[in-house]
Amino acid sequence: MERTTLEMFREELLRTGSYATPPARMVPSPRKPGRWTTISFTWSVFSVFPRCAVSENLRCLTTDKWAHYCFAAHRKAEAFGTQVIADGWANRRGYDGPVVYLCNHMSTLETILLPYVLLTFGPFNVVVKASLSHLPGLTRAARHMGLIPIGRQSPREDLMTIFKTGGDRISKGVSVLIFAQGTRQPVFARKGWSSIGAKLAEKAGVPVMPIAVKTDIQPTRPDGKGWLKDFGTVDPSKTIRLRCGPALNGTSKEMHGASFDWIKAQLDEWGLPTDG
Repeated sequence: MERTTLEMFREELLRTGSYATPPARMVPSPRKPGRWTTISFTWSVFSVFPRCAVSENLRCLTTDKWAHYCFAAHRKAEAFGTQVIADGWANRRGYDGPVVYLCNHMSTLETILLPYVLLTFGPFNVVVKASLSHLPGLTRAARHMGLIPIGRQSPREDLMTIFKTGGDRISKGVSVLIFAQGTRQPVFARKGWSSIGAKLAEKAGVPVMPIAVKTDIQPTRPDGKGWLKDFGTVDPSKTIRLRCGPALNGTSKEMHGASFDWIKAQLDEWGLPTDG
Protein backbone atom coordinates (compact mmCIF):
# COMPACT_ATOMS: atom_id res chain seq x y z
CA MET A 1 0.00 0.00 0.00
CA GLU A 2 1.34 3.41 -0.99
CA ARG A 3 2.20 5.66 1.93
CA THR A 4 1.71 9.42 1.97
CA THR A 5 4.91 11.47 1.96
CA LEU A 6 5.26 15.01 3.26
CA GLU A 7 5.89 16.17 -0.29
CA MET A 8 2.66 14.55 -1.50
CA PHE A 9 0.72 16.08 1.39
CA ARG A 10 2.08 19.57 0.74
CA GLU A 11 1.48 19.38 -3.00
CA GLU A 12 -2.17 18.53 -2.40
CA LEU A 13 -2.57 21.22 0.26
CA LEU A 14 -1.07 23.92 -1.95
CA ARG A 15 -2.97 22.81 -5.05
CA THR A 16 -6.44 22.44 -3.55
CA GLY A 17 -6.26 23.99 -0.08
CA SER A 18 -7.22 20.67 1.49
CA TYR A 19 -6.10 17.10 2.07
CA ALA A 20 -7.97 13.94 3.04
CA THR A 21 -6.39 10.53 3.32
CA PRO A 22 -7.20 8.81 -0.01
CA PRO A 23 -9.15 5.54 0.24
CA ALA A 24 -6.26 3.75 -1.48
CA ARG A 25 -4.03 4.62 1.49
CA MET A 26 -6.55 3.45 4.09
CA VAL A 27 -6.36 -0.01 5.63
CA PRO A 28 -9.59 -2.07 5.42
CA SER A 29 -10.41 -1.38 9.08
CA PRO A 30 -8.83 0.77 11.81
CA ARG A 31 -6.45 -0.92 14.19
CA LYS A 32 -8.07 -1.82 17.49
CA PRO A 33 -7.27 0.31 20.56
CA GLY A 34 -4.91 -1.39 22.97
CA ARG A 35 -1.58 -1.18 24.74
CA TRP A 36 0.62 -1.84 21.71
CA THR A 37 -1.37 0.48 19.47
CA THR A 38 -0.92 3.24 22.05
CA ILE A 39 2.78 2.53 22.57
CA SER A 40 3.53 2.46 18.84
CA PHE A 41 1.63 5.65 18.07
CA THR A 42 3.00 7.43 21.15
CA TRP A 43 6.55 6.70 20.01
CA SER A 44 5.86 8.36 16.64
CA VAL A 45 4.76 11.47 18.56
CA PHE A 46 7.32 11.49 21.37
CA SER A 47 10.28 10.61 19.13
CA VAL A 48 10.12 14.09 17.58
CA PHE A 49 11.81 15.49 20.68
CA PRO A 50 14.90 13.25 20.86
CA ARG A 51 15.29 13.35 17.07
CA CYS A 52 15.34 17.15 17.14
CA ALA A 53 17.78 17.14 20.07
CA VAL A 54 20.17 14.74 18.32
CA SER A 55 20.02 16.68 15.05
CA GLU A 56 20.72 19.92 16.90
CA ASN A 57 23.73 18.39 18.63
CA LEU A 58 24.99 17.28 15.22
CA ARG A 59 24.43 20.84 13.94
CA CYS A 60 22.06 19.63 11.22
CA LEU A 61 18.60 20.51 12.59
CA THR A 62 16.49 22.49 10.11
CA THR A 63 12.82 23.37 9.90
CA ASP A 64 12.55 20.87 7.04
CA LYS A 65 13.90 18.08 9.25
CA TRP A 66 11.53 19.17 12.03
CA ALA A 67 8.61 18.97 9.60
CA HIS A 68 9.61 15.47 8.46
CA TYR A 69 10.04 14.26 12.05
CA CYS A 70 6.56 15.55 12.88
CA PHE A 71 5.06 14.01 9.75
CA ALA A 72 5.94 10.56 11.07
CA ALA A 73 2.91 10.84 13.40
CA HIS A 74 0.70 11.58 10.38
CA ARG A 75 2.00 8.50 8.56
CA LYS A 76 1.54 6.32 11.64
CA ALA A 77 -2.05 7.52 12.06
CA GLU A 78 -2.88 6.65 8.45
CA ALA A 79 -1.13 3.28 8.76
CA PHE A 80 -3.39 2.53 11.72
CA GLY A 81 -6.52 3.36 9.71
CA THR A 82 -7.11 6.93 10.89
CA GLN A 83 -8.29 9.39 8.27
CA VAL A 84 -6.47 12.73 8.39
CA ILE A 85 -8.39 15.71 7.01
CA ALA A 86 -6.86 19.16 6.60
CA ASP A 87 -9.20 21.71 5.03
CA GLY A 88 -9.74 25.44 4.77
CA TRP A 89 -6.09 26.02 3.97
CA ALA A 90 -6.97 27.99 0.84
CA ASN A 91 -7.54 30.75 3.40
CA ARG A 92 -3.84 30.70 4.29
CA ARG A 93 -2.73 30.23 0.71
CA GLY A 94 -4.73 33.34 -0.20
CA TYR A 95 -3.05 35.60 2.37
CA ASP A 96 0.52 36.68 1.71
CA GLY A 97 2.26 37.68 4.91
CA PRO A 98 2.71 36.75 8.57
CA VAL A 99 -0.32 36.16 10.79
CA VAL A 100 -1.10 35.21 14.37
CA TYR A 101 -2.55 31.70 14.40
CA LEU A 102 -4.96 31.02 17.27
CA CYS A 103 -5.77 27.37 17.89
CA ASN A 104 -7.75 25.32 20.37
CA HIS A 105 -5.74 22.88 22.48
CA MET A 106 -7.12 19.34 22.79
CA SER A 107 -4.00 17.22 23.23
CA THR A 108 -0.27 17.06 22.66
CA LEU A 109 -0.90 15.73 19.16
CA GLU A 110 -1.70 19.08 17.52
CA THR A 111 1.69 20.44 18.62
CA ILE A 112 3.23 17.70 16.46
CA LEU A 113 0.80 17.80 13.52
CA LEU A 114 0.63 21.56 12.97
CA PRO A 115 4.34 22.30 12.30
CA TYR A 116 4.50 20.47 8.96
CA VAL A 117 1.21 22.05 7.92
CA LEU A 118 2.11 25.62 8.86
CA LEU A 119 5.64 25.39 7.44
CA THR A 120 4.02 24.67 4.08
CA PHE A 121 2.96 28.32 4.03
CA GLY A 122 6.07 29.95 5.44
CA PRO A 123 8.08 30.26 8.66
CA PHE A 124 6.34 30.32 12.01
CA ASN A 125 7.23 30.27 15.70
CA VAL A 126 5.09 28.84 18.48
CA VAL A 127 4.48 30.06 22.02
CA VAL A 128 5.11 27.24 24.51
CA LYS A 129 5.36 26.81 28.25
CA ALA A 130 8.94 27.40 29.35
CA SER A 131 9.31 23.92 30.88
CA LEU A 132 8.90 22.31 27.45
CA SER A 133 11.87 24.17 25.99
CA HIS A 134 13.98 23.05 28.98
CA LEU A 135 13.53 19.30 28.46
CA PRO A 136 16.88 17.44 28.48
CA GLY A 137 18.78 18.13 25.27
CA LEU A 138 16.08 20.41 23.85
CA THR A 139 17.10 23.84 25.12
CA ARG A 140 19.34 24.64 22.18
CA ALA A 141 17.00 22.97 19.67
CA ALA A 142 14.04 24.97 21.00
CA ARG A 143 16.00 28.20 20.64
CA HIS A 144 17.11 27.24 17.13
CA MET A 145 13.52 26.46 16.07
CA GLY A 146 12.32 29.80 17.42
CA LEU A 147 10.06 28.59 20.22
CA ILE A 148 8.80 31.46 22.39
CA PRO A 149 8.78 30.25 26.02
CA ILE A 150 6.50 31.78 28.66
CA GLY A 151 6.40 30.97 32.36
CA ARG A 152 2.62 31.09 32.90
CA GLN A 153 3.23 32.47 36.39
CA SER A 154 2.67 36.15 35.63
CA PRO A 155 0.15 37.06 32.89
CA ARG A 156 1.73 40.52 32.64
CA GLU A 157 5.24 39.13 32.09
CA ASP A 158 3.90 36.63 29.54
CA LEU A 159 2.14 39.45 27.70
CA MET A 160 5.32 41.52 27.58
CA THR A 161 7.35 38.52 26.35
CA ILE A 162 4.84 37.75 23.61
CA PHE A 163 4.61 41.42 22.60
CA LYS A 164 8.38 41.87 22.46
CA THR A 165 9.50 38.54 21.00
CA GLY A 166 6.40 37.79 18.97
CA GLY A 167 6.28 41.31 17.58
CA ASP A 168 9.93 41.10 16.56
CA ARG A 169 9.38 37.76 14.77
CA ILE A 170 6.31 39.09 12.93
CA SER A 171 8.25 42.16 11.79
CA LYS A 172 10.69 39.72 10.14
CA GLY A 173 7.91 37.92 8.28
CA VAL A 174 7.48 35.03 10.73
CA SER A 175 3.99 34.00 11.84
CA VAL A 176 3.26 33.15 15.47
CA LEU A 177 1.15 30.22 16.70
CA ILE A 178 -0.59 30.56 20.06
CA PHE A 179 -2.75 27.97 21.80
CA ALA A 180 -5.04 30.53 23.37
CA GLN A 181 -6.54 28.08 25.87
CA GLY A 182 -3.11 27.91 27.50
CA THR A 183 -3.37 24.29 28.63
CA ARG A 184 -5.11 21.27 27.13
CA GLN A 185 -8.82 21.35 27.88
CA PRO A 186 -11.53 18.74 27.23
CA VAL A 187 -14.14 21.48 26.70
CA PHE A 188 -13.64 24.52 24.48
CA ALA A 189 -14.91 27.38 26.65
CA ARG A 190 -15.06 31.13 26.15
CA LYS A 191 -13.93 31.67 29.74
CA GLY A 192 -10.50 30.20 29.09
CA TRP A 193 -9.92 31.80 25.67
CA SER A 194 -6.99 34.19 26.15
CA SER A 195 -6.91 37.54 24.36
CA ILE A 196 -3.09 37.70 24.27
CA GLY A 197 -2.89 36.49 20.65
CA ALA A 198 -5.45 39.00 19.42
CA LYS A 199 -3.62 41.80 21.25
CA LEU A 200 -0.36 40.76 19.62
CA ALA A 201 -2.02 40.77 16.19
CA GLU A 202 -3.44 44.26 16.74
CA LYS A 203 -0.12 45.60 17.99
CA ALA A 204 1.80 44.02 15.08
CA GLY A 205 -0.77 45.10 12.49
CA VAL A 206 -1.50 41.60 11.18
CA PRO A 207 -4.68 39.47 11.08
CA VAL A 208 -5.61 36.59 13.31
CA MET A 209 -6.11 33.28 11.54
CA PRO A 210 -8.06 30.73 13.61
CA ILE A 211 -7.33 27.01 13.47
CA ALA A 212 -9.71 24.33 14.73
CA VAL A 213 -8.27 20.91 15.52
CA LYS A 214 -9.79 17.56 16.42
CA THR A 215 -7.08 15.36 17.87
CA ASP A 216 -9.02 13.18 20.29
CA ILE A 217 -7.51 10.08 18.68
CA GLN A 218 -5.13 10.33 21.68
CA PRO A 219 -6.62 12.34 24.55
CA THR A 220 -4.82 13.44 27.69
CA ARG A 221 -5.07 10.83 30.45
CA PRO A 222 -7.21 12.20 33.29
CA ASP A 223 -5.43 9.93 35.79
CA GLY A 224 -1.92 10.49 34.46
CA LYS A 225 1.02 12.18 36.14
CA GLY A 226 3.92 14.11 34.68
CA TRP A 227 4.60 13.78 30.95
CA LEU A 228 2.79 10.42 30.81
CA LYS A 229 -0.54 12.20 31.15
CA ASP A 230 -0.05 13.52 27.61
CA PHE A 231 -0.38 10.08 26.07
CA GLY A 232 -3.76 8.48 26.66
CA THR A 233 -5.23 5.43 24.92
CA VAL A 234 -5.16 5.74 21.13
CA ASP A 235 -8.37 5.09 19.16
CA PRO A 236 -7.51 4.88 15.43
CA SER A 237 -11.19 4.80 14.47
CA LYS A 238 -11.44 8.52 15.19
CA THR A 239 -10.70 11.14 12.53
CA ILE A 240 -7.97 13.77 12.85
CA ARG A 241 -9.07 17.20 11.60
CA LEU A 242 -7.00 20.36 11.03
CA ARG A 243 -9.10 23.22 9.69
CA CYS A 244 -7.94 26.78 8.93
CA GLY A 245 -10.32 29.71 9.09
CA PRO A 246 -10.35 33.08 7.33
CA ALA A 247 -8.05 35.98 8.12
CA LEU A 248 -9.74 38.10 10.80
CA ASN A 249 -9.08 41.82 11.08
CA GLY A 250 -10.24 44.54 13.45
CA THR A 251 -9.58 45.51 17.03
CA SER A 252 -8.12 42.96 19.42
CA LYS A 253 -11.54 42.62 21.07
CA GLU A 254 -13.18 41.92 17.70
CA MET A 255 -10.51 39.40 16.62
CA HIS A 256 -10.58 37.71 20.02
CA GLY A 257 -14.34 37.19 19.91
CA ALA A 258 -14.50 36.25 16.23
CA SER A 259 -11.72 33.66 16.55
CA PHE A 260 -13.51 31.96 19.45
CA ASP A 261 -16.84 31.98 17.63
CA TRP A 262 -15.35 30.51 14.46
CA ILE A 263 -13.50 27.68 16.26
CA LYS A 264 -16.55 26.91 18.41
CA ALA A 265 -18.68 26.56 15.26
CA GLN A 266 -16.25 23.99 13.82
CA LEU A 267 -16.06 21.98 17.04
CA ASP A 268 -19.86 22.03 17.31
CA GLU A 269 -20.04 20.69 13.75
CA TRP A 270 -17.67 17.87 14.72
CA GLY A 271 -19.71 17.00 17.82
CA LEU A 272 -17.07 18.09 20.34
CA PRO A 273 -17.94 19.71 23.71
CA THR A 274 -17.99 23.51 23.84
CA ASP A 275 -19.20 26.13 26.31
CA GLY A 276 -19.97 29.74 25.54
